[in-house]
Amino acid sequence: MQIEIFSDVVCPWCYIGKRRLEHALDAFPHAADVTLTYRSFQLDPSAPVRSAQTLEEHLAAKYGRTLDEARQMNQRVTDVAAAVGLEFRLDRAQRGNTLDAHRLLHLAAAEGVQARLAERLMRAYFAEGVPIADHDELTALAVDVGLTGTTVRAVLAGDAYTEDVRADLALARGFGITGVPFFVFDRTYGVSGAQDAAVLAEVMERAWSEARPGAAAARNNEGCVEGACGTP
Repeated sequence: MQIEIFSDVVCPWCYIGKRRLEHALDAFPHAADVTLTYRSFQLDPSAPVRSAQTLEEHLAAKYGRTLDEARQMNQRVTDVAAAVGLEFRLDRAQRGNTLDAHRLLHLAAAEGVQARLAERLMRAYFAEGVPIADHDELTALAVDVGLTGTTVRAVLAGDAYTEDVRADLALARGFGITGVPFFVFDRTYGVSGAQDAAVLAEVMERAWSEARPGAAAARNNEGCVEGACGTP
């Protein structure tokens, strides 16, 4: 079974949803036969490479809130993240354009380490305050998961995998996706938002069983609203 995960590396609910999916997979008896594919989605394609705004300032401006209200928004999502074992330090987060991060995720997919890089990028942004568009930082993160520095620097210096990112964005539009995370199971079921692990597990079981009628018969005989981030 293939699960496609549309997400952005600076989307807090995407990181939470990623962890909840992993928890669901931990209890899924066919997890070894599941392939995860991370699809590119940019919440703000026009974001600058680096921004002087703090995340709180950005949220306040975007949603017409005070800085204190934006701080409370960050605290709420931080608390939810903690419940699934994630540490968020949103006061450290440094905004930036995520195109290059997504290009590296496509490189990582070709090298078989995409899931590891997705995790590393998100942890770097949400917990470590790493500027997510800085080429030196991106190179170091990619090397952390086994990619070679020479290859990564060559990708970042050119436009490799840009068309792959655009193809993912077009696919998202084709599916009608306007917010992330969004999970697609075997191109049959779509789940929007960082749903609980139990919900994701139920959809996985349904998709698995419907694609394999014999397995279903055997089983039957036995017996950025809350949860998602959207584009502006």
